[in-house]
Amino acid sequence: MIIWINGAFGSGKTTAAKQLQQRLTNAYLYDPEQAGFFIRDNLPNNMQLPDFQQHPEWRAFNVEMLKKITRSYDGVVVVPMTIVDRTYYDEMIGTLRHDGIRVDHYILHANKNTLNKRLNRRFEWFNSWGKAQIDRCLRAFQHDITHDKIETDHLTVEQVVEEIAKRSGLTLKATKRRSVLRSF
Repeated sequence: MIIWINGAFGSGKTTAAKQLQQRLTNAYLYDPEQAGFFIRDNLPNNMQLPDFQQHPEWRAFNVEMLKKITRSYDGVVVVPMTIVDRTYYDEMIGTLRHDGIRVDHYILHANKNTLNKRLNRRFEWFNSWGKAQIDRCLRAFQHDITHDKIETDHLTVEQVVEEIAKRSGLTLKATKRRSVLRSF
């Protein structure tokens, strides 16, 4: 089973994914971005596209790796990754589902103000990559990929993780008191 945590930059995908991994008995955190870094580091500049997701090799590699892991690993695979292009969503998540792999997809959704504040706390100022993508992400989650949203503006990380677990029918291990109050 895969839990795909989608959302704009600053929505809390990685934070929620790490806590979900810690709270599940047998979970593996898979980072599709690593394949993107590989592509960027191993192509001449004139062959690089503005976003590594535009490289079909990135999408194909991650689909194949996720198939391999889910077919051999006895646990939940947690994937924090922003996907806003409906074609890429269908190509990746749709292909995995078509091949019989359960993919529970959730969009961590927040308003633009909340996203900007969270990115500022990460020291992403002015027109960082994440900030430059906010409008594109919000538009996509309004029109192209719209299902399974979790509104995170007023939720703690713990509440988001519990909502994901509830929707996916997963049992979480107990948490330490201080993490219950942790916000994004």
